[in-house]
Amino acid sequence: MLRFPSVGTDPAHAQDCRRAAQWLVRELEAMGFTAGLRETTGQPLVAGSYAPPGGGAGLPHILFYGHYDVQPADPLELWTSAPFEPQIRKGKSGKDAIFARGAADDKGQLMTFLEASRCWLKVHGALPFRLTVMIEGDEEGDASHLDCFLKANAKQFPVDAVFICDTGMWDEKTPAIDTRLRGCMGIEVTITGPRIDLHSGYYGGPARNPIKVLSRILADIHDARGRITIPRFYDGVKPIPAKLRKQWEALRFPAKRFLGEVGLSVPAGEKGYSVLEQMWARPTAEVNGIHGGYRGPGSKTVLPAEATAKLTFRLVEGQDPRKIRRAFKQFVKDRLPPDCKARFDDSGGDSSGIAVSQDTPWIVAARAALKAEFGREAVLTGAGYSIPAVESFKTHLGADSLLVGFGLADDNAHSPDEKYDVDSFRHGTRAWARIIAQFARE
Repeated sequence: MLRFPSVGTDPAHAQDCRRAAQWLVRELEAMGFTAGLRETTGQPLVAGSYAPPGGGAGLPHILFYGHYDVQPADPLELWTSAPFEPQIRKGKSGKDAIFARGAADDKGQLMTFLEASRCWLKVHGALPFRLTVMIEGDEEGDASHLDCFLKANAKQFPVDAVFICDTGMWDEKTPAIDTRLRGCMGIEVTITGPRIDLHSGYYGGPARNPIKVLSRILADIHDARGRITIPRFYDGVKPIPAKLRKQWEALRFPAKRFLGEVGLSVPAGEKGYSVLEQMWARPTAEVNGIHGGYRGPGSKTVLPAEATAKLTFRLVEGQDPRKIRRAFKQFVKDRLPPDCKARFDDSGGDSSGIAVSQDTPWIVAARAALKAEFGREAVLTGAGYSIPAVESFKTHLGADSLLVGFGLADDNAHSPDEKYDVDSFRHGTRAWARIIAQFARE
């Protein structure tokens, strides 16, 4: 599976993606699934279905989701071995690891579930639930392809829950279950002033400078305590439950070390919230890029005709990204001085924040299984990033997702020398088998 250079965002690898998808279909068919490819507006989707003997009426219907596409491998010169010629060798920890692009994100992860299912079928003859496997090829690029597919075909997938293995451990010994994901709304704003760049010797002073205007608007987004000042931005944001806050405090997250690893030392986010709370349960507004005027070598004494900033807003459960987008546009327009205009690029996409109850039967089963495998209670974590498929499954199928993964912080996902520890693969496979066993006991 790792040998397919299935870079979904690169048209040059379209056939590699299709071959990877076809390989997965053959694997599912060999396990007794009815499987095939479903065409989407992007890469083909692998869909497989399994029902126990007799059809499994009355049994839960689980959907397992993963993705076979991977990030580009560039820069190739920083890889110790070729990214699509997998090797097992010692990692920096001294443990055996599988090195290849996609080893951790997400081929190694999804294979833990498939291997657990294969082994269960071999030993017991039947799974204790109905199972749909859905593996896409656009997760690393455009999430709209899967969303459109689910919207058009929702009635074909009447599932009770979604299992996803595309996350990580709390640490190398402690399993984790993600119960929160932040959404993301991206937008670009350009402030225009004079019709052309101007000579600062003639116009400096009397003429509007779009860089100044944009800088002031961006500075107004946060107050002195790091709180976002856009009107009604916090509509729908729920307070962090006291029980959950205590659980997170008990993790004793090393905030200084976390920041120190990237050359920082002082938490700079919203006051009154810990670093974990800021990452997992609070919305943010960040400037991702800003440019305008002359950027070449030396100096050029001009006032620019326009200035642009790219922003993303990380959103939590209860916030509506479309309302946030409208509110931000109005926030900018309200601060425009005479002779300046604003235009917006909305191509950054929208996704909502997700929170899952800690008491769902899926999480209860997973916590028991993970404790049996690792000898430790699973940490109920949040994630500051987005997995757009989770929102799509909730919106179109009405199903919550169980997010259990076995990646480690040093796996270099998206980077050169990506790896997946052999122990992670083995523990992951055994953990999924234990989760399956929880349903066999009911």
